[in-house]
Amino acid sequence: MEKQTVPIIFSLIAAVLGAGAQYFYKVGAKNIFEISLFKNWAIWMGLISFTLVLVLFIAAFRNGGRLFVIYPVYATTYIWGGLIAYYIEKESISHWQYIGVALIMLGVGVISIGHATD
Repeated sequence: MEKQTVPIIFSLIAAVLGAGAQYFYKVGAKNIFEISLFKNWAIWMGLISFTLVLVLFIAAFRNGGRLFVIYPVYATTYIWGGLIAYYIEKESISHWQYIGVALIMLGVGVISIGHATD
């Protein structure tokens, strides 16, 4: 069985880009009726980001990535989105959200460590 380290790295980068794409969509949606869709840079950045996510997933699978390994790593998109919300949008984070993030990190860590050397 192939090592999962490279696919995990690709999936982690895809997660960051996926969270960025969602943020770009949020920015673009704020003025969707004032700016033509074709001139809305934020919507285009979201589309480009999600295209890169697709390319990274293909690369991860091409490098022997196992779906049960790389998809949970992609679930960290929730964490990256939360960091964007906190630092850029100045949204608050509740105790329950901290607990949820900790559980996501624990689960992804266990899955990644358990399969990185398979």
